[in-house]
Amino acid sequence: MAPALLLSAALAADAPQPWPPPKLSDTGLYRDDATLAVADDVRAFSPQYPLWSDGAAKLRWVALPKGSTIDATDPDAWRFPVGTRFWKQFSFGGRRVETRYIEKTGEQTWLYATYVWSEDQREATLAPAAKGLRNHVEIAPGVRHDIPSVADCRACHEGAGRDAVLGYGALQLSSSRDPLAPHAEPAIAGGLDLDALLNEGRLKNAPDAWRTTPPAIAADSPRARAVLGYLHANCSNCHNDQDPIASVGLSLRASLAAGSGSDQPAMRTAVGVGSKFQLRDVPAGQTLRLAPGDTERSAVLARMRARDGMSQMPPTGSKLPDNAAVQLISDWVREELQRTASATDPLGKL
Repeated sequence: MAPALLLSAALAADAPQPWPPPKLSDTGLYRDDATLAVADDVRAFSPQYPLWSDGAAKLRWVALPKGSTIDATDPDAWRFPVGTRFWKQFSFGGRRVETRYIEKTGEQTWLYATYVWSEDQREATLAPAAKGLRNHVEIAPGVRHDIPSVADCRACHEGAGRDAVLGYGALQLSSSRDPLAPHAEPAIAGGLDLDALLNEGRLKNAPDAWRTTPPAIAADSPRARAVLGYLHANCSNCHNDQDPIASVGLSLRASLAAGSGSDQPAMRTAVGVGSKFQLRDVPAGQTLRLAPGDTERSAVLARMRARDGMSQMPPTGSKLPDNAAVQLISDWVREELQRTASATDPLGKL
């Protein structure tokens, strides 16, 4: 039996997490290894708010088990069927560098693996699970890209009360795509987006309104929508109201339930709220998470710009600041942001 079929058989029995296949071609991504033609049951997709990864070009695919459905009872946190597989390919300078792979192996368990592409670009082999590969390839002068370990993958993907998938949900797959989203990618023809999931019967318990009114972030302006979408995609996997650091009281998740921009969690928990992370050149007690009209007192912006390993946000996954996003959020803070939260929150932390 082929390795991919052996793996699927183990998953069907809800067996303990199997060791990943040694080669990417064994995961079921391709139907023709020589041409890298994608398998018939594998579908491409493109989130409207991409995660910043030092400017990497990405391709993404998903495969749902035959006859299965995704449970959208919680519109903001889908539950995927056992056997769901995702792949994400990273390229720098036109060359494939790595492909990350996750598969749901049980009701509460996921398998993680990263495959490193060969110099001849014909195959990708499993990276060391314990350490990954540090400084694997140069992506800018003096800056080298890290291949993540399994622990690195878990740190971003796993949290309380949700499946391990990031970037695949109603908001990210909506046909109401945000034209101002930083690093926006076009929707993929024939991809498994929200409309396709609904039309093909692959989504259960979804709101009927999604068929006529595609999900979009409620915001006070087009620029605010793009800002909230960016923070959702790049920050909310840690900063939300459920995961281990929920006690911080900062949620940057864009909620589809919010009826207006002021109802968005980011507006309530970041704007005008005091920051435990104090900026060096700001008087004590005057650093805010997002300071209306003042980028120099906004800790979120300072930590987005930082890449020192201690202050930077996100803390892992990139070595270059996302200057386009910093500019977008800075302009929004200076020109649009209104105070909607207390600047004296004694529990404020970032």
